[in-house]
Amino acid sequence: MPNTARWAATITLTATAVCGPLAGTALATPSPTALYAPSSLVFTTGHGEIAAEATPERAVTLNCAPTASGTHPAAAACAELRASDGDFDALPIRSDVLCTREYDPVVVTVDGVWQGKRISYERTFPNECVKNSYGTTVFTY
Repeated sequence: MPNTARWAATITLTATAVCGPLAGTALATPSPTALYAPSSLVFTTGHGEIAAEATPERAVTLNCAPTASGTHPAAAACAELRASDGDFDALPIRSDVLCTREYDPVVVTVDGVWQGKRISYERTFPNECVKNSYGTTVFTY
């Protein structure tokens, strides 16, 4: 192969290797989901005083970016968590709920990622009613 043909083939292959990925879909705008920090949580509930000794009785997932999804029954839970900046202890307590003083401990765990930060949360409530009174929808599943 003459030198000129070899150079032409090399330049063509180099241009294809460098510029090829820039053509087609690579020039499209980024996906809207790439603009949001991940927010994906797994909630579990079980009866007992600590999560290590309680058998999980229910588990749900909650994804909040870019829109609410998952198996959590209330999409409003994402808005509540945004309002508390992902702090489960800062969720407001509902004043319209009257609970008995029955002691039947319920432990809640939350694991996952909230706005790009790792979350691991555990809290024991005296009973199911008290658990459901924290926040409007976050712990009601």
